[in-house]
Amino acid sequence: MTTEKTAAEAHGGAASASKPRASRRGWVTLLRDVLVIVVVAVLVSFLVKTFVVRSFYIPSASMEDTLLVDDRILVDEITPPFSGYERGDVVVFRDPGGWLPPSTAPARAPIVEAIDWVLSLVGLSAPDSDDHLVKRIIGVPGDQVVCCDAIGHITVNGVPIDESDYIELPSGETFASGDAFDVVVPEDSLWVLGDNRYRSKDSRYNTDQPGKGFVPIENVVGRAFLITWPLDRIGTIDFHHDVFAGVPDPAAATP
Repeated sequence: MTTEKTAAEAHGGAASASKPRASRRGWVTLLRDVLVIVVVAVLVSFLVKTFVVRSFYIPSASMEDTLLVDDRILVDEITPPFSGYERGDVVVFRDPGGWLPPSTAPARAPIVEAIDWVLSLVGLSAPDSDDHLVKRIIGVPGDQVVCCDAIGHITVNGVPIDESDYIELPSGETFASGDAFDVVVPEDSLWVLGDNRYRSKDSRYNTDQPGKGFVPIENVVGRAFLITWPLDRIGTIDFHHDVFAGVPDPAAATP
């Protein structure tokens, strides 16, 4: 009887000891699986952000009323390299040189920089928005873009374009630009203007820079296509391609 009781107690003790070990193994497995899921999610988000779509916020009023200050937008990075850019597209691009003033923002704490970097990997932050610009394409390679005709319209390859659906002008102003220009867009470059035409430091105001106001296509991140924030402004961005429907290709334009 004593021997049987001792054996039973020993068996019960071994079973009790194995329960905490099994529980620990379960937690380790769960934590490992969660970690793998998080790593895969971050990796996928990073790849999407790098090659497919990126998030930016709007830091200035140069594209009002199409885009407002602090709007958050998504930029398509994958389609344009295959389909090319068209007149009317709203694009985000890196400063070609001299368009943006030197940054005067104070240095941030390392922990803040680290958190911002992590959030940017998954598209929840856009730390480099201040180093980029967003404008509308008016001229593509080979186009002759002139301002303005007798009634204030910009002409592209000799054809006037009516931009009244999207440009913002001061009260009483009818000319699409307060400054005259006559340019031919070089190969692999774009001529871009802001929709808030009298409050945009765009191609017109950077002709004294090394790039002569033109944006190299290699500097273009992609085409902005969607406003994602604030909630009351969620929606697609209109490229107004119809405005340029009557513009001939440069080779077909009348000399």
